[in-house]
Amino acid sequence: MEHDKLTRAEAQGLRYAKELEGHISWLDGFTAAALGVLAVASGIYTYLGVSSLLDDNGALSFFAAVSYSIAVSVGIFVFWSYLMRLLPAVRTMGARIGLFVSMLLGSAAIIAMSSWLNAAALAGAAAVEQHLARTVQDYQTALERSNEIAVSAQGLGRDVARVRQSFEDLSEQEATGDLSGLAGRGAVFRVLRQKSDELAALESQIASQQPLVNAAFAEGNAILSRMRSLTVEPGPIEARSVQFSEEAVRLAGVITQLRQLSVAPLVSRAAQDLSASVILPELDGRTAETRAGQQSTITSVLQLLGQRADTLRLAAEGVMGMTQPLDTIYTPISTADAVIRYAENFVPSWAGAIAIDLLPAVLVFILTITQAAIRSGKSRVGVEDTLTLAELRAALNAIQEVEGSLRGSETWTPPPARVPAPPTVKPEIKPVPTSAEEKSDKQA
Repeated sequence: MEHDKLTRAEAQGLRYAKELEGHISWLDGFTAAALGVLAVASGIYTYLGVSSLLDDNGALSFFAAVSYSIAVSVGIFVFWSYLMRLLPAVRTMGARIGLFVSMLLGSAAIIAMSSWLNAAALAGAAAVEQHLARTVQDYQTALERSNEIAVSAQGLGRDVARVRQSFEDLSEQEATGDLSGLAGRGAVFRVLRQKSDELAALESQIASQQPLVNAAFAEGNAILSRMRSLTVEPGPIEARSVQFSEEAVRLAGVITQLRQLSVAPLVSRAAQDLSASVILPELDGRTAETRAGQQSTITSVLQLLGQRADTLRLAAEGVMGMTQPLDTIYTPISTADAVIRYAENFVPSWAGAIAIDLLPAVLVFILTITQAAIRSGKSRVGVEDTLTLAELRAALNAIQEVEGSLRGSETWTPPPARVPAPPTVKPEIKPVPTSAEEKSDKQA
C-alpha cells in the first residue's frame, strides 16, 4: 500500500524538530568546555575560602586546600554533565521527578560544600569589616551609656550642695539666735555644722571625680576613633583585626573605669550615714527652759536631717537604678563565619557565589524543554519520514553493498556434496548338504 503523504502540520513540526536538533548539535560543541570553566572558577574561589579557614600556611594546608577545590570542581562538572545528558532524555514522569529530586539534593550539597566558601572568598574581608564596625557601635554605645551614668552621678553633687547650704544657713540662723532663741555657737549650732561639714567633704569628693570622668570619656573616644579607622583602612584584614583586638581591650578597661567613677553608691552610703551617725553634743543651756529649747531644736534638726538624707538616698538610688551598658567583648571571627553571620548585608555576593555553582541547572532546564519540543515535532511522523539526506544516502549505500554481496553469492558454485557409501552387508554362508540330506529334503 502506498505510504500517505505528510500533512502540512506534520511537515512543519518535522522542520521545527530538525532546526532544534541543529542548534543543539552546534551548542554541544562548547557546552562541556563552558561547564568546565564554571567548575574551575568555582574551585578557585573554593580554594580561597578554604585557605581563609586554615590557620597553618604550610605545604600540607596548601595541598589540603588544593585537593578540596579540585574535588569540588570535578564533582560539579560530573554532576551537571549527568543531568544534562539524562534529564532531557527521559520521557516518563516518574523518571523526570526522580532526576529532579536528585538535582535538588545535589544542588544543596554543592551549596554546602562550595557556595558558602565562594561567598567567603568574594565578601569575606568586607564581612569581617562589617563585624568590626558592629563591634565599634557596641563599644560606643557602652561608652556613652557608662559616661551618661557617671555624669548623672556627678549631678548628685548639686543635691549635696543644696542640702549642705541649707544646713549652713540654719547654723547661721542659730548663731544669731533666730533658730532656737539662744544666740551663739551652742549645741544646735555644732550639730548643724557637723552635718554641713560632712556634706561639704562629700561634695568635694564628688567634684574631684569630674576631671577623671572627663579624661576617661575622652580617652574612650580616642580609642573608638582608632578602631573606626582600622575598619576602613587598606591592608590585610587579619593584621587589622589584631590591632582592633588590642584597642578593644583598652576600651573595655576605660568603660570599666567609668563605671567605677560613678559616685552614686558613695552618695547613697553617705545619705544613710547622714541621719544615722549624729554625735549629739551636751546641751549647754544655763536654764532648764533653755536646754529644753535646745533639745526641741535638735529634734527638729534631726527630723529635717532624716528628710534630706532620704532625698539624697532616693536620688542616688535613681542613678544606680539606671540601665547599665551591656558587656561588650570583641571576638575575632573568620571570613567564612562573618559571611554567614552577616549574610543579609551581602546578598549580591551570596547570589553570585550560588549562581556560579547552580547556573548549569538553567542549561539543564533549557535542554529538557528543547528535547521535549523535538519529540513533539517528531511524534506525528514515522521514522521513514524523518530520514535526512545524509541518512538516506548512507542507507542506499548499505543496500547496494548488500545487493552486491548477494550477486556475488550467485556466481559461486558450491562443491558437490559427499554422498555417504551404503553400509556393507556380509553374505550369509550356508553349509553344503550331503547326499543323504538332499534325498530327505526332496522327499519332504
